[in-house]
Amino acid sequence: MTGRRTASDDPAPTRTDHHEKGITMDVDLTGKRVLVTGGTRGIGRGIVLALARAGAKVVTCYRSDSEAVEGLVKELAAIGGDHHVLKADVSDPEAVARLVDETEARLGALDVLVNNAGVISHVPFAELPLDEWRRVIDTNLTAPFLVIQKALPLLREGSSIITVGSRAAVVGIPLRAHYTAAKAGLIGLTRSLMKELGPKGIRVNLVAPGVIETEEFEKASPEELERVQTRYRGLTGMGRLGRPDEVAGAVLFLASDLSAYVTGETLHVDGGI
Repeated sequence: MTGRRTASDDPAPTRTDHHEKGITMDVDLTGKRVLVTGGTRGIGRGIVLALARAGAKVVTCYRSDSEAVEGLVKELAAIGGDHHVLKADVSDPEAVARLVDETEARLGALDVLVNNAGVISHVPFAELPLDEWRRVIDTNLTAPFLVIQKALPLLREGSSIITVGSRAAVVGIPLRAHYTAAKAGLIGLTRSLMKELGPKGIRVNLVAPGVIETEEFEKASPEELERVQTRYRGLTGMGRLGRPDEVAGAVLFLASDLSAYVTGETLHVDGGI
């Protein structure tokens, strides 16, 4: 496992303003110690940056080297604080063990655990190979099991476990039976762990995004992007796609004491789809 450490000076102010988006986040997580899996792209990146701006000390991980990794390191350094970006494939039990051990070495313990890492593919069910089924299930469902189980000794009373699921889990999507099954499994995992870990003072919740406009949309042609946006404008109550920072807002709520009596819940962040 390799690590990239950012600036370790005092955290930046905890108020995060998104004037251009009309969103202001005032959640103060100063001193909270957080592990976020899959934090260099898309929703995960939005979550990591929001947590850092709120004053948390953040460890996150990535599977493959990319410009996105270097970009996140630079953004976290600009925010300031004690943050670390580590390489780890969370579908690999040995890599998970190393990730949690490294997190303990750097942060000592955890107040918040965010399971975000995931993969998706689009394959007709009749043609879905077993290897692809296992890849998607392992990354989206088995990995949170591995990470939570390994990280349990680092969590204390008052800690919060948050898993990023999907609105797809309760509606189903053609060509994504493996993905939908994995995300549906996270709901059951959340409900069971809520009851098992509740007596220890640990809360367990799920955030279920709808269609979120991440950098993946930049790969689409203008025509394809307009087609997708037009479709979801008609399907959502808000009349638009979501943004990573809007999912991050839900995570900040569940990470904070504002949600001290919220557990076992699935919080849909889907614009009313």
